[in-house]
Amino acid sequence: MAKKGNRVQVILECTEHKDSGMPGTSRYITTKNKKNTPDRMELKKYNSILKRMTVHKEIK
Repeated sequence: MAKKGNRVQVILECTEHKDSGMPGTSRYITTKNKKNTPDRMELKKYNSILKRMTVHKEIK
């Protein structure tokens, strides 16, 4: 039985990590309300590999 509602799970990926050339990726999983935020999310999150706060954008 599927859950009904507007809340969906999204994956946030670091935008600066690819440019740095370091191995690995920084990703976070969160939820958002599709009705209130139809565009892709963009949040500042901590990147443990770069050891600083970076912008993470929604993928897929």
